[in-house]
Amino acid sequence: MNDIVKQQLASAYRAQVTALLAERNASGFWEGRLSSSPLATAVAVFALFKMSPEEFSTAIEQGLEWLSRTQNPDGGWGDTDGADPSNLSTTLLCRAAFYGCRAIGRYEVTLNKAERWIGAKVGSLDPKAAAEAVYQMYGQDRTFAVPILTMCGLAGCLGPEGWRYVVALPFELAIFPRRFFRWLNLSVVSYALPALIAMGQVKFYFDPPGNFMLRWIRGAVRRMTLRFLERLGPANGGFLEAAPLTGFVTMCLAAMGHADHGAARKGAEFLLRSVRSDGSWPIDTNLATWVTTLAVKAFGDNIEKAISGSECKQLADWLLGQQFRQVHPFTGSAPGGWGWTDQPGAVPDADDTAGALVALYYLGRERAEVRAAAVQGIKWLLDLQNNDGGIPTFCRGWGKLPFDRSCPDITAHAIQAWSMWREMVSLSLQKRLNYAIDKALHYLADHQRADGTWLPLWFGNPFGRNQSNPVYGTAQVVDALLNRNQSVDSLVREMIAPSIKWLLSEQKKDGSWGAGAVGTAEETALAVRALVSSIDKNKICDIDIERSIERGLGWLMDSGHKADKAAPIGLYFAKLWYYERLYRSVFTISAYHTALD
Repeated sequence: MNDIVKQQLASAYRAQVTALLAERNASGFWEGRLSSSPLATAVAVFALFKMSPEEFSTAIEQGLEWLSRTQNPDGGWGDTDGADPSNLSTTLLCRAAFYGCRAIGRYEVTLNKAERWIGAKVGSLDPKAAAEAVYQMYGQDRTFAVPILTMCGLAGCLGPEGWRYVVALPFELAIFPRRFFRWLNLSVVSYALPALIAMGQVKFYFDPPGNFMLRWIRGAVRRMTLRFLERLGPANGGFLEAAPLTGFVTMCLAAMGHADHGAARKGAEFLLRSVRSDGSWPIDTNLATWVTTLAVKAFGDNIEKAISGSECKQLADWLLGQQFRQVHPFTGSAPGGWGWTDQPGAVPDADDTAGALVALYYLGRERAEVRAAAVQGIKWLLDLQNNDGGIPTFCRGWGKLPFDRSCPDITAHAIQAWSMWREMVSLSLQKRLNYAIDKALHYLADHQRADGTWLPLWFGNPFGRNQSNPVYGTAQVVDALLNRNQSVDSLVREMIAPSIKWLLSEQKKDGSWGAGAVGTAEETALAVRALVSSIDKNKICDIDIERSIERGLGWLMDSGHKADKAAPIGLYFAKLWYYERLYRSVFTISAYHTALD
């Protein structure tokens, strides 16, 4: 890299840092901003309508207007307020919102376009065909398929026999202790327990099973599980801080005549508080903990060159305050983990815990209280490790559904966090860490694809092949394995060699990377950082890698920052896309910082 390019890079870095620091709130951390979501808006609007169409008329009408404005030209809806491709789940729910809110006449053109798109996608508007298409999309995972069809049924879109198309969820299983869930073969993921109860109950209410014994059992535990559902609710009423999950629960309770139930009342209040001025809802309140730890990690040990020592302490104290100190009611998770947000609806998870551990290492590893919290977090992650050596998102061994299984990028992040803290904990804990890291590394070796890539779990690309994102997954695993404060061993070197080769082969002609046809700043920045790390940590000189890095940096400086919108690479459960405005800035800073360091 010549001096002129270095100067340009340093200037671009300073500009990005200034912009990112300006995004902090008054408390010194980053909240970020998630994309508005047609799906979340449709669900929230219909939930409020079921609660009280008169009381919530303004929010309902504004939401329907926003949905009509954001309909794609082809008649469908995507998952963000950008130019996302239309998908069946969101389009069915948007259509159901207009029907269910009795707005057919006012939005006739919108509905006609939507129904033409659904008819072309499914083959017809027949409820059976739509239901079969939904179940085919999600396979054995009922976490999202059942709520979609439940809302369609409540809105009257499935016809007079609509409930026959809604699979009954075994809400009675919610009364079992969490330690038994791994053997119950649940058809919903671990963090969706409120949906299991609410969706199971509304199906039972409108279409009880023919089997007398099953009908008796479910009837006997109905009140008990309703009380349990109320206890599950966070103080602010937002289950997972998510408008869709909260809306699904709220509409089901209201449809059964339980609009006065605590979870329904609080759910409606949460939805009203979280609506945006344009009438839309985001998919979640925010990813404050996640984006804050990403920002800290982007600076690494140079964090105090970006912010003052007192600001570092403030950030560290805030992160310490986000650590869970009690068993979580949803998952039965032990204390010690972190969730993605500072709001009450968060659930402790592996990726946010690993991210918090790395951030705390940079922010205050010499402080006793930080070390004590880190030890708790380390043990929490150790207890989560599956028998295959990998790390799942929320719960160890709950089931075989995608979001409860081990995954490569989360496993790599856990390895990074463990490795960074390993020399600062007791000898007995070091032994546990050594064993866990070895198992996790072998998990990654076993799950690396033949072309050298790894697929991530919570990130994808709606424009990519199979909507997956091997660029993100591979870059994240490579970077985490190389940046863990220790020399690169032979197993890691063997794993990353084909990954680097693959990343080089995937660079587009303009110098960018992206799982789709067009490169994104987010994916390009991650790929550049991984390539720079491969040179720095392996202490090699590779002209092909260096040229690739320069081309990638050139694209970022020239084109990446000019993109109109952030890329929808974020993935909520069940392939529900979102973008986070700060990803582009944080990942770009990370790439620039690594290249300049």
